[in-house]
Amino acid sequence: MATGMHLSEDFGLTYKEIESDGIFIDAKIDVLQNDDSNKAMSKAIGIGVIGFAEYFDRNQPDMVIVLGDRFEIFSAVIAASVACIPIAHLYGGETTEGAIDEFFRHSISKMSYLHFTSTEQYRQRVINMGETPDRVFNVGAIGVENILSMPLLTKDELARSISFDLNRPYALVTFHPVTLEKDTSTKQIEEILSALDETNGLNYIFTKVNADANGRAINNKIGAYCEEKENAIAFTSMGVLRYLSAMKYCEMVIGNSSSGIMETPSFKKPTINIGDRQKGRICAKSVISCEPEKHAIIKSIDKARSQQFLQEIANQISPYGDGKTSKKIVAVIKDFLDNDKINLKKSFYDVRE
Repeated sequence: MATGMHLSEDFGLTYKEIESDGIFIDAKIDVLQNDDSNKAMSKAIGIGVIGFAEYFDRNQPDMVIVLGDRFEIFSAVIAASVACIPIAHLYGGETTEGAIDEFFRHSISKMSYLHFTSTEQYRQRVINMGETPDRVFNVGAIGVENILSMPLLTKDELARSISFDLNRPYALVTFHPVTLEKDTSTKQIEEILSALDETNGLNYIFTKVNADANGRAINNKIGAYCEEKENAIAFTSMGVLRYLSAMKYCEMVIGNSSSGIMETPSFKKPTINIGDRQKGRICAKSVISCEPEKHAIIKSIDKARSQQFLQEIANQISPYGDGKTSKKIVAVIKDFLDNDKINLKKSFYDVRE
């Protein structure tokens, strides 16, 4: 099933990438509204519950596998829970203190039967929520597997694909709304753009925001900036191949995307993590966190470009696994389904010191 941004022209109709990989989409559950308000997000959840409930009633799957913590996934999990369909969840136990996804993630964990986490610390957090240890598995992050297994584009192939000169050093920039803050999106993106203006010797590749409340304000600012600047280009969606290829050759990643925390360290590249959206996630040494303020951002960029910092992160190991995630997940799911191990009457697991 595909839903949310995958089906929206505003976000690149990325369901086509799924189909081009040879994966059959059995159903498209369209939930997004025409605006990015909190009310629209609530309505989307309700529409999603109805759409997924109808699909589950018609098809009666043995299990529903969900990835992430967004509101669209939350609606799917509500419908699957009510239909008594076991749920396997990637990735519980994580924290993003600045994003409303925090609430959805922990709720999804409690409605799920199998849990796949990206680190051992996150596994322990899921167990602390009362989930029994024999149903919680640390498998690493799927994004790391993509980096280690996907044949990426050469720098020349990427430059031709995006029609942008990559001979000059560039930063990959993605900034999403901090959804638990009120009306900060415009101010924060203005601070970021002002900092980039005062940084010499860099081009910028922007990827636009996801379907979060107040995201359009950020996209409008990015669009206007790229129209004025010859050293900047923006994409609604680059797709996984081009995005990871751009990450491979960039000088640094700037913004507040989870990819800067989970994927970028595998490339031994610096990440400037701005503001509170990702606050609480486990970070590698290559992640420099700062306030969403121009001078703090400039200082962090300067640090990321210093030879001393680059030497410090040259041999770092990502905290998000060894790139063998898929095989681990498939083995667990196959074991539970083939051997009839699923009992939805879960007992609460009390953690004792």
